[in-house]
Amino acid sequence: MSATVSTLDVDPRYLTQAAASDLAVPDELSRRSARARLLLLAGLVLAIVAIVTLLPGLAGLRTRLSHAAPGWLGLGIGLKVLSGLGYIAVFRMVFCRRMSWRVSSQIGMSELGANALLPTGGAGGLALGAWALKRGGMPTNEIARRTVAFFLLTSVVNVVGLIVVGLGLATGVFPGETNLALTIVPAAIAAIAIFGALVAGRAAARLHRRLESSREGERSRRARVVWETLAAAADGVDEAVAFLREGDPLLIAGMIAYLFFDVMIVWAAFRAFGAAPPLAIVWIAYLIGELGGLIPVPGGIGGVDAGLVGALVLYNVPITSATSAVLAYRAIALWVPALLGSSAFLALRRTLRNESSAISICAPQTEMEVIGLGRVVIGSPATLQ
Repeated sequence: MSATVSTLDVDPRYLTQAAASDLAVPDELSRRSARARLLLLAGLVLAIVAIVTLLPGLAGLRTRLSHAAPGWLGLGIGLKVLSGLGYIAVFRMVFCRRMSWRVSSQIGMSELGANALLPTGGAGGLALGAWALKRGGMPTNEIARRTVAFFLLTSVVNVVGLIVVGLGLATGVFPGETNLALTIVPAAIAAIAIFGALVAGRAAARLHRRLESSREGERSRRARVVWETLAAAADGVDEAVAFLREGDPLLIAGMIAYLFFDVMIVWAAFRAFGAAPPLAIVWIAYLIGELGGLIPVPGGIGGVDAGLVGALVLYNVPITSATSAVLAYRAIALWVPALLGSSAFLALRRTLRNESSAISICAPQTEMEVIGLGRVVIGSPATLQ
């Protein structure tokens, strides 16, 4: 991009104000709901602990778990924090680069905590971020567009990783499985997913234009909802592509870090109980097994666990070794963001209550061309005086 973008100070008197109905914490993000989901999450964890502890035939698993190396588990906790920092970087780069890192961290970590508690396959965290940005005056349509872009950007590394690892295993570049059905097929499906996302974006844009020109679409409430959804999907795909073409190093690093450090937690969990399978096997099993997170239970408990264990066993990892590593990984992946996210959410509420300008800086601003500067963002008419 050849034009330079600069930002002038924002006069709070000119900031876009959110509607009163947008200021209240959504029911699913309220303290009572959070407590209920924490209790449910704890109950599910206790149920798993009881099954592992009491069920006959799991003596080998119990013995393996009792000999965990604390140092490797501590490394896993550190890797989860680094993964969270990658998520925060992507959030800030996509939604509001003018926002301070402190506030970006509060929202991003709160989103990760919500993802651990809300049974929505990751959408719960994005809903929390949307609520915070809406309170700051960001329009709903812009939030929707950037949410689609954010989801695509945080998913594209997973898909590309599946292609690279699958092809690497199939060609023998990476040690491990060589069965084409377990290497080429997942890679091909991932490639089709990328193509499908781009085609869906173009199709949504065409349908949006067709509905926009329809009188019936202007009168029908249902049609307006469809119109807005199509617009968000089409614009979100275009936005994601534009971000990738921009090639900002911080955005790319955040996208990679968010996935890389999370996968490496699984590797560290294997090392906590002994030897780990080839790293490529850990990666491809993780990328396939994480699809279980789409099952609507808090934190994906049960779905992700079964998916990861099943994928690892499919790639010839012993079931006892796979189960112990996955249980350790899931404990880290759930409780670290849940605890850090809860603290971040409390800090975010204080920020929203006492420092509204920290969020309002992301409200829409006027742009104009300035000779020698390119496109300049003008915070308010007052800044021109």
